[in-house]
Amino acid sequence: MRVAGVKQVQKALENGKALRVYVALDADKSFREKIISLAEEKAVSITYAESMAALGKDCGIAVPSAAAADICD
Repeated sequence: MRVAGVKQVQKALENGKALRVYVALDADKSFREKIISLAEEKAVSITYAESMAALGKDCGIAVPSAAAADICD
């Protein structure tokens, strides 16, 4: 299962449910830094997406996304 959006990814990381995090390289710097820092703190691997549009498309949503995460249920 995958969640998209900075708030959802942050929540998944804080709750220990994130398995892998995806971050768009063109996302706002403060969002990128927040997610990357939290993922590193939780020892979750990070994959970088070319753009927010590409990440949104990869997540199956019709809007761009700054971040996404694969999560466990």
